[in-house]
Amino acid sequence: MSYSMTELIQTKREGGHLEPVELEWIIESYTADVLPDYQLSALLMAIMFRGMSQVELAAWTDAMLHSGDVLDLSSIDMPKIDKHSTGGVGDKISIPLAPLVVACGVAIPMMSGRGLGHTGGTLDKLETIPGFRTRLDPDEFARQLGELGLVLAGQSETLVPADRRIYALRDASGTVPSVPLISSSIMSKKLAEDLDGLVLDVKIGSGAFMKDVASGRELAETMVGIGKSHNTPVVGILTDMDQPLGTEVGNANEIIESIAILKGDGPDDTTELTLRLGEEMLILGGVAADRTEARSQLDSVISSGAALDVFAKVIEAQGGDPRVLDDQSILPSAEHVFTVTAGRSGFVERCDALAVGRSAVRLGAGRQAKEDDVDPGVGISIRARVGDEVAAGDALATVSYNTDDQLAACLPILETAWILSDEPQAPRPLILGEVR
Repeated sequence: MSYSMTELIQTKREGGHLEPVELEWIIESYTADVLPDYQLSALLMAIMFRGMSQVELAAWTDAMLHSGDVLDLSSIDMPKIDKHSTGGVGDKISIPLAPLVVACGVAIPMMSGRGLGHTGGTLDKLETIPGFRTRLDPDEFARQLGELGLVLAGQSETLVPADRRIYALRDASGTVPSVPLISSSIMSKKLAEDLDGLVLDVKIGSGAFMKDVASGRELAETMVGIGKSHNTPVVGILTDMDQPLGTEVGNANEIIESIAILKGDGPDDTTELTLRLGEEMLILGGVAADRTEARSQLDSVISSGAALDVFAKVIEAQGGDPRVLDDQSILPSAEHVFTVTAGRSGFVERCDALAVGRSAVRLGAGRQAKEDDVDPGVGISIRARVGDEVAAGDALATVSYNTDDQLAACLPILETAWILSDEPQAPRPLILGEVR
């Protein structure tokens, strides 16, 4: 069958429902380069405003899942659990979390993405490690998982190709913050991994695509429901993204912070969230009975160095230089540093994650168009967080940059990120809820 894409766009634009066969045709045609980007962009915009019914979402997700290969990892004798974040500013959690959990006896076939909108991407961060390859074919992916229990890679050309292409198009067409588009993107990739379970980190706040707990819970419930329909247990943890996570926003500088977490020296919030998500993964994988036992195991593999050793082996297996774990000077770095200072004394009432994320994109740490390259060495280091007391002239952030144009584009937004008050402020809790 062939359909009129214009008519299908109009149907969805007017709030109508598309049939499963029509949605399957759209995914097949776009993957085969029959439909152009501009037509799919129009449909994505219509979906963003009109949403999808449960029947439409199931058909759309299945079509993306089966747009290419699906991994068969039945030969792996460890429980296969993955984690996915809906995206945030300074969110590097996947990088230290995966080696920690694998060191405790769970396999993680992690397929990650690139920066999306104002949020950073795990692949962009990993690729700052000299030589690190994130493109593995399905055979290599399965072989490394069997040998090391961990793969940190992107989607291959043949694994869920529809999502890989639509993911980039959403970023460039302003259609990122959509529950059906986010949930189908995440779940099509994760279901293709032949998982035994999945833990979701659903970000909520100014720097997230979900701005409030109600919409975050809706997204989590949608993905938990998709998982149940495919007999895959899914747990959603709702977490705060009103201010950046940790102290580093960028690519190479977030790798440095990730290594610090694995060594037990990371910031409190990034360390706590890493361990909290790790607890859920170990329980879901059946290697810990409860959170107390899981936390003990995670603490042990940090103190023994076992988690760091797992990361070193994965870096080497994927062509990277494992010396980076002890010598971060081999990572890309920017030539110049500028300090953003407080104009008055007071307490930090707000450190707006969205403003920081948008500033980082303008700095070159993210993409404004899907074909853009990122500058791996630039970044923003947060020096004052909600609740901190500062004096006039104290540093709020330091900006690492390479060109004056980067700095000029970044500063007008970054300087609006901080609001100071005369009274001490308590930050929001890190964990805002759960969906099971």
